[in-house]
Amino acid sequence: MSESLEQHLREQLGDVRSRHLYRRRRVIEGAHGVQARVDGRDVTVFCSNDYLGLATHPELQAALVAAVRQQGVGSGASQLVTGYNRAHRDLEEELAEYLERPRALLLSSGYLANVGVISALMGRGDVICSDRLNHASLIDGMRLSHADVRRYAHADMADLRRQLDGQPGRRRMIVSDGVFSMDGDVAPLAELAATGRAQDAWLLVDDAHGLGVLGPQGRGAVAEAGLGLDEVPILMATLGKSLGAAGAFVAGSEALIESLIQSTRTFIFSTAPPPAVAEAARKGLQLIREETWRREHLHSLVGYFREAAARLGLPLAESRTPIQPLILGEESVALAVSEKLLQSGYLVTAIRPPTVPRGTARLRITLSAAHDEQEVDGLLEALGAALESRAA
Repeated sequence: MSESLEQHLREQLGDVRSRHLYRRRRVIEGAHGVQARVDGRDVTVFCSNDYLGLATHPELQAALVAAVRQQGVGSGASQLVTGYNRAHRDLEEELAEYLERPRALLLSSGYLANVGVISALMGRGDVICSDRLNHASLIDGMRLSHADVRRYAHADMADLRRQLDGQPGRRRMIVSDGVFSMDGDVAPLAELAATGRAQDAWLLVDDAHGLGVLGPQGRGAVAEAGLGLDEVPILMATLGKSLGAAGAFVAGSEALIESLIQSTRTFIFSTAPPPAVAEAARKGLQLIREETWRREHLHSLVGYFREAAARLGLPLAESRTPIQPLILGEESVALAVSEKLLQSGYLVTAIRPPTVPRGTARLRITLSAAHDEQEVDGLLEALGAALESRAA
């Protein structure tokens, strides 16, 4: 008799635990700010993507509550049925104007945006060249497209050109994160754009971790590199990181957005995001544009953290963004240090395979404009103590 489903699952879970790869959810009570109550313990959070501290901002809360009272909670259907609200339209128009692009299209999450857009634009016989460290949502979108996917060495333009060469007459796309979510480094976007133009390949950039943080007015890594619609025709970013809300969008030309509306399955067959969340994102976008001090303070904290970490001899990866990885190698070590930090009152999640390559388990430390230097000092002291106890 074949093994039962229950037996198979228990053996699978046991294997995951034995390799220190078991994951569990931690329960947050109340708001998701830099100060939070996690599994009944008060902690300072250093692993959130709330880079500008807007997720708990009272003006976003007020915008959402007012919208709920006027527009209700759920949208009730997909955007092509009855789910498209004026709040969605207003947010799309404001995002397009902010990013200096003709149109924007809202989707319910960054994962749905990347999977849907890539699989809508590319198909069998096409070629997609992807950075080896791209986000899982980009990878899954490429898989579902059934295109010929070629992975180039991280940020290696010579390897990218080799992958693109010798494919005459085939549609080609280059896909890259703007800021790599687990390493914090910024893609060589100007070089990617130049390669795309030379090779007649479309460039798609996922700027989820750059929007709000980098570039003029926080317009992201693409804007920081001085690139516009002609160089980066397909720009994706999310609303649940720097903007403090939830959801995602794609920005580009009139023809791109209209084509995606007609063909993107994750858009067509998903219930529209709640209108109230769109109103909260609109307020987040307004604050990003007006309150420049948030980015200034955040970048100052990044410099402060890196200088202090260097004095302590902490082996941080190279990054000028709020994502500051401390690569520890072994999964068990990353878990142990993360647990020590939690006992000291700091939440920093251990990141392990398959999220990152084997042998590069890490603490993905992230900074927020809501942190201050005293909190950074406390984290560094706790980190030093945790690493010392491991070495002893």
